[in-house]
Amino acid sequence: MSELSHLDDQGRARMVDVSDKPVTARTATAGGRLICAVETVALVREGRTPKGAVISTAELAGIMAAKQTSTLIPLCHPLALTKVAVAIAIDDALPGFVISAEVRTSGQTGVEMEALTAVSVAALTLYDMLKAVDKAMRIEGIAVTSKSGGKGDWGGA
Repeated sequence: MSELSHLDDQGRARMVDVSDKPVTARTATAGGRLICAVETVALVREGRTPKGAVISTAELAGIMAAKQTSTLIPLCHPLALTKVAVAIAIDDALPGFVISAEVRTSGQTGVEMEALTAVSVAALTLYDMLKAVDKAMRIEGIAVTSKSGGKGDWGGA
């Protein structure tokens, strides 16, 4: 295992110094799922949820969260994000919702944490807005699905 970048030589936490890294275009995508009852999906589809516009509210919450990542996650660099897009789709096969995020910047460090934060908070918002009608929901599968820029590209960004 390689040396941990967020620890100094005495084992203290530190923010990684990225000042010598080149500025490059960076993109990351992430995804996740909220699994729920068929009846819950139907309520959302029909616009009959007690808390209103569930999907658009959760998408907005995800965008707002991505912009706050450095205040939520210790040692994350504050970044000037140039794009944050969050999309939530109903998936009857789950049943539930598929959540995806794409985040972009031009900078010296990547935006994977921002994409993960966007998906996580969007999922939590869905959960919060639907918990009155479905106590058995679960959030799962949150992961980075692609990244580009920096040391290497992988996935489909």
